[in-house]
Amino acid sequence: MRRARPGRPAQTDAPPTEAGYRLVVALEALPHPEEANGWTGLATTVSAEVCADAEILQAYQEQNTTVEPGFRWIKNPAAIAPVWLEKPERIAALAMLTVVGLLVYSIIQRQVCLYLRTHDRQVPGNKGPTATPTAAVVLALFAQVALVQFWLGEPEVAQVYGLQPYHLLICDALGLDHAWYEAPSVHKIDQFSQSP
Repeated sequence: MRRARPGRPAQTDAPPTEAGYRLVVALEALPHPEEANGWTGLATTVSAEVCADAEILQAYQEQNTTVEPGFRWIKNPAAIAPVWLEKPERIAALAMLTVVGLLVYSIIQRQVCLYLRTHDRQVPGNKGPTATPTAAVVLALFAQVALVQFWLGEPEVAQVYGLQPYHLLICDALGLDHAWYEAPSVHKIDQFSQSP
């Protein structure tokens, strides 16, 4: 412990002591530990009259292909801890939006991987070119693409930056129109750049 004043302690001073606490807990074995496996939260539109909770959970666990394998992070309580929804309708709405978002995410990944494999093509991945990128990688690839638009008087000037051939390849895989990422027409640029 720190002394109240600096310097060498006097010989008559009592040695410094520190108070502490000790907690003793008596352990008790659970009579049926298999009954305390934890909780599983499962949002469903199937009512209790149609199917029992245990049957719904069993059907869910027996699925071979689900949307969620790439979303284990969302199962962490800390991922949803800031969300406080008091009404059942709001909880159901959040669950539905989450499921729809996960489905879209899964479809993006499935379609891009299927297209790249059938056309024997690759896109940049986390560890080099890959024919099986995750949806997170696909979305991250588009982070560098930017459309800059500005108006000087009447003509509009627009320019696309960062677009690579693999971006158009992903657009083809997802059935998206290339026009979203096409460079502006020559007419608009020439109209602005002509000298007076």
